[in-house]
Amino acid sequence: MTKQNFDPSKVVFGLDSFGDIPLSVSDQPLSQAAAIRQVVAEGILADELGLKVIALGEHHRADYAISSPDIVLAALAAKTKQITLASGVTVLSSDDPVRVYERFATLAALSNNRAEVVLGRGSFLESFPLYGYDLRDYDLLFEDKLSLFAELLKEERVTWSGKTRPSLEDMEIFPKTEKGLPVRIAVGGTPASVVRTAKYGFPLTLAIIGGRAERFLPYIELYRKAANQYQKPLQPLAVHSHGLIAATDEQARELAWKYLRASFVKLGNERGWAPMTQEQFNFEIKEGSFYVGSPETVAQRLARTIKKLGISRFELAYGAGGLPVPQRMKLIELYAHQVVPRVREILAEEE
Repeated sequence: MTKQNFDPSKVVFGLDSFGDIPLSVSDQPLSQAAAIRQVVAEGILADELGLKVIALGEHHRADYAISSPDIVLAALAAKTKQITLASGVTVLSSDDPVRVYERFATLAALSNNRAEVVLGRGSFLESFPLYGYDLRDYDLLFEDKLSLFAELLKEERVTWSGKTRPSLEDMEIFPKTEKGLPVRIAVGGTPASVVRTAKYGFPLTLAIIGGRAERFLPYIELYRKAANQYQKPLQPLAVHSHGLIAATDEQARELAWKYLRASFVKLGNERGWAPMTQEQFNFEIKEGSFYVGSPETVAQRLARTIKKLGISRFELAYGAGGLPVPQRMKLIELYAHQVVPRVREILAEEE
């Protein structure tokens, strides 16, 4: 969807989760098993409330419970009716393309064709040493494996050779899907990744986790130019960003400072970043990538981002930093019942 043919009624709204471990009322973390079951409950609620996508991200660390998104999505396939079941992301670089295809083709069968695989290089690196990959091959691994995955999507006999796994000679992969397997590529702002996505003709998801959304406009323009260069059709654009919705702006800010900021401080400590200051936090919730506030506040900011970037899909990363279960469930309800309809209303008024 480009700005020229923008249709607010067609914008898709979804949720993203890494399986963040919720804290109890006494600030004690739930078990990872309980956190996984909670994600299933949240996915069921999202489906019942009419949200269109839930995307579950792969991680291999103590603060995120989901290491196998496709298995959790399979549980949701059995308990939901309409919602698209996506990964967000599957780290293709440290996985096997054939097995990724087989798992998600199986999920497509179980869900009556609601599966979607979102592939990424991996902004968290734990899976590489865990599965025996050398980080020096970070770029090669993704490029090589994506070339194979693109062949597998044709669902024909495959002959392929590369540098990161054994070759395939006239092999057939099963199960076949009924309608094909939808694929997106998620990127964090690397120009080469944007061009690669366009080269293969895949839809692009931008992970905007800091700063103003409009700073990604050059990447969107690059994607469109590259798609034209490679003679690929323009595909729908999506954005993933963090947010926290509560009844009032004050409540949302307090919760976001305690939980959402905490997750960024923890990550920053691991990566050598300075802790997020009050000034930086205030910037992110007013002008940056944190969609924090009452339903009206979040809706106004979301509408501006959607219009400014010309995107057709927005996924809200919720529950970061141990946000307790009651607040997570309420956030989902407010998002579906109040934010999404209000965003559509604002966008329609501006047309």
